[in-house]
Amino acid sequence: MASVKEMRTRIASVKSTQKITKALQMVAAAKLRRAQAAAESARPYAQRMSAVIANLAAGVSGPTAPQLLAGTGSDKRHLVIVATADRGLAGGFNSSIARAAREKIAALIAEGKDVKIITVGRKGRDQLRRAYGSRYVQSFEVGNKPATFALAKPIAEKVLEMFNAGEVDVVTLVSSRFKSVVSQIPTVRQLIPAVVENEGGSKGAFYNYEPDEAEILSVLLPQNISVQILSALLENEAGFYAAQMTATDNATRNAGDLIKSLTIQMNRTRQAQITKELIEIISGAAAV
Repeated sequence: MASVKEMRTRIASVKSTQKITKALQMVAAAKLRRAQAAAESARPYAQRMSAVIANLAAGVSGPTAPQLLAGTGSDKRHLVIVATADRGLAGGFNSSIARAAREKIAALIAEGKDVKIITVGRKGRDQLRRAYGSRYVQSFEVGNKPATFALAKPIAEKVLEMFNAGEVDVVTLVSSRFKSVVSQIPTVRQLIPAVVENEGGSKGAFYNYEPDEAEILSVLLPQNISVQILSALLENEAGFYAAQMTATDNATRNAGDLIKSLTIQMNRTRQAQITKELIEIISGAAAV
């Protein structure tokens, strides 16, 4: 059994850890408000751009359709972009995204597809590079600053460079979607060829465009890649801070429970030592 001194040292250590987790929880809560506002503000722009592309795509077909919309005519070569965070201490946030990515990659490999991987965030890089080192292309770091268009643009440029060079036919993005503080949903979305989904924003509306739809799409579709990646990074950022706040709150509570348990155990040990010393004194006095 541990001595009273050892238990006091352990209690002091747990209290120090509790202070750290409490501070992390407060920092994550403060950053979550800003990240959540940024993610929610970006959603209407990304959704409206998708609606505009859907409206334009309705008037384009056949050989005039841009490759980013129509595809290359093949789905043999796939590029999977996996977006996680650079840091941990966020429960299963990064692991859930990496798990969804592994399931997607494994399914594509089982179908005989040629899969390449780009990671955004150190945690995704560390988890996937060990398993798929030969398929790994490049990694981008998120950093400590809020996600901006400047962060998403180099990723989009790399994707477009590979697509235009004929290295990939289909591009898929795996990230997290922020639903609430306690719920972040791993999401798999296809970026190339663009998935046309009219969500009702322009349903029933008809427009005449100048220049024509194909020319507008040739400019808008590459821009949409950056927008969708930025939206995913903002969603990831909000989800990360929400998961970190929840995880550190649980850690703080667990530390408090452990301190109570250790304190009770220490008091019992100390009481046992006092009782033992009293018995020794009384026994010695009775023997005299």
